[in-house]
Amino acid sequence: MTSAPLPRILRRRGEPEYPTFLELFFDLIYIFMFSRLAASLAEHLTVRGAAQTAVLLLAAWWVWVLTAWLTDLFNPRLPIIQATVLLVMLGTLLMAIATPYAFGRYGWLFVAAYFGIHLVRDAVLIPGTRVNRPIQARSIRVFFWFGVTVTPWVAGVFVDETARLVVWSLAVAVDLGSARAGWPTPGLGRTELASQIFTGVHLSERHRAIFIVALGELILSTGTGLAGSGFTAGAVATAAVAFVSAVLLFQLYFQRVQRILAPPSVAVERVRPGTSTSYSHLVMVAGVVLVSTSTSIIIDRPSGHDPVELMVATLGGPILFLLGSVLFDAVVTGRILWSRVLAIVVLCALMAPATLLLPPLTGLVLANLVLLITLVGEGLAARGRPVGATAPAR
Repeated sequence: MTSAPLPRILRRRGEPEYPTFLELFFDLIYIFMFSRLAASLAEHLTVRGAAQTAVLLLAAWWVWVLTAWLTDLFNPRLPIIQATVLLVMLGTLLMAIATPYAFGRYGWLFVAAYFGIHLVRDAVLIPGTRVNRPIQARSIRVFFWFGVTVTPWVAGVFVDETARLVVWSLAVAVDLGSARAGWPTPGLGRTELASQIFTGVHLSERHRAIFIVALGELILSTGTGLAGSGFTAGAVATAAVAFVSAVLLFQLYFQRVQRILAPPSVAVERVRPGTSTSYSHLVMVAGVVLVSTSTSIIIDRPSGHDPVELMVATLGGPILFLLGSVLFDAVVTGRILWSRVLAIVVLCALMAPATLLLPPLTGLVLANLVLLITLVGEGLAARGRPVGATAPAR
């Protein structure tokens, strides 16, 4: 018996593994997306506002993840795949435009763009893989689960803000959770989580690129805020501290990535660690977006009494970043990065007194100090240890 032929659109082993220029171009739309999310949260810095922003970020992130997987599994140099990426980019732009009003009058636009993206992608992948049923089944499973969640997404458009938050939270949880379960589908089973389907080097590069994009949005919002501040002393100081925040986050991320993914053979290729890596980067990116949110507010009012919500955001951003990096490290190495766990504990311990006693800018400085100590401590601990000594889990 002869095996089924491979679909023409599939990426072949041995092809270039680094992202194409089109993929990097696609990521640019996320500068706008992250900016809209941060600005929206800054205007509604409440528990409800944070929950709404989290739901929208999860949906936007899921679009990015599936697009990264699309260009990882299928040949991004084929015109049909490139056209698909560009259409997804257009849909993501519409989602970003609707983001500040998604829980108001433009909820329909956000949902229409979200599902339009998935319809376009699956309209290409399902017919394009028909020559190989096992490979086609992967796309059908994903499409089936979007069919499951379309009802709560659409229903949310027609209910009030509170009910919309509830049903959309459920929908996005199912979207992301179904992937962790391998998209179990009647008649097709599920995608085995141990399947080695990803091109590890490519996917790792894609995650690094989107983290850089998040840092780019932080720098953009800082510069925009300073430009409109009249260059007061407090605003200039806040912008300088925010720039240092971006540098520290950059160094903490890439210093660790360089150590644990240094050997060229090290790559996350299986489904379970592939999804876990994407989710851990989601937490890190959420932390950067939260830092951007707090920075944009502090530039406007760097001194005076600090609202509780603002201090939680100021320290919560670095906490989320550190938590995401701990999760990422656990996925790749199978071990806990205790230095960052300690940094999280310190930031949490600082939150209560900082909320009561410190002006906003001081809270930002304290967060940077904890990040700096963590960075220096890890650098000193790594001296004398061979690069790539940590054994990654594949």
